[in-house]
Amino acid sequence: MPHTVEWKVRLHLFEDDEGTTKARVRLDTGSTALTGHGSAHCHPADMNVPEIGDELAAGRAMNHLAQQLLNAAERDIEGMGVPRPSTRQVAGWPI
Repeated sequence: MPHTVEWKVRLHLFEDDEGTTKARVRLDTGSTALTGHGSAHCHPADMNVPEIGDELAAGRAMNHLAQQLLNAAERDIEGMGVPRPSTRQVAGWPI
């Protein structure tokens, strides 16, 4: 059966005075909202390249969000009476 939905994702990046870039990514599915967080710190000896901090912080925030989605899927699968997989693979979908 075909299934099409649209989920909205917003990514916010901001840098503080100490050189820490922080990211917040929010996913809105229409019925659920999840928020992932990430940060990146520029080492004092490194050249300050804001784009790298943005990439690291955003990637870490999205990774945090992805883990939350996987955990939610596992809980939903368990709620259907399917036992938790012995590996990190969820219900036959390869990682």
